[in-house]
Amino acid sequence: MHSTENESTTSDEQKVGALYHELLSCWNKRDATAFAALFAENGQTVGFDGSIHNGRGQIFTDLSIIFTDHPTAAYVGKIRQVRFLTTEVGVVSAVAGMVPSGKSDLNPAVNAIQTLVVDRADGRWAIVLFQNTPAAFHGRPELSEQLTEELRQVLREQSPDS
Repeated sequence: MHSTENESTTSDEQKVGALYHELLSCWNKRDATAFAALFAENGQTVGFDGSIHNGRGQIFTDLSIIFTDHPTAAYVGKIRQVRFLTTEVGVVSAVAGMVPSGKSDLNPAVNAIQTLVVDRADGRWAIVLFQNTPAAFHGRPELSEQLTEELRQVLREQSPDS
């Protein structure tokens, strides 16, 4: 029994981690439909600027406008931890940076701490909350530099040239 429970937890951890990476991928592809589809019907996002988007429909509508009107930067993300509050609720703690359109390096000013709360319903993991908080580290520039270097390593690992 014990190994099955561990295998189940590992499988769920992989699925939840994949959901986080898919969220970033949908953003990077500027695909509002696919991005919103990852959320529960009543899911919520809290954007980097504090904007709140409630429900799958509003997430889709607001992102469609953003993707149409703005050249969005591409996310580079790294999961720091996946933990489960129950067998049906998980939390992803991650860090992310952004590469501006037309550039090849991160913009450290928009590094973020990201939290994803997920819920499993009918066997499918869906995002209940995605919060994107600036990683300002006020008065601690060394932490900002460490995070930027950590994310640059992820970027190098993802690069086809590496």
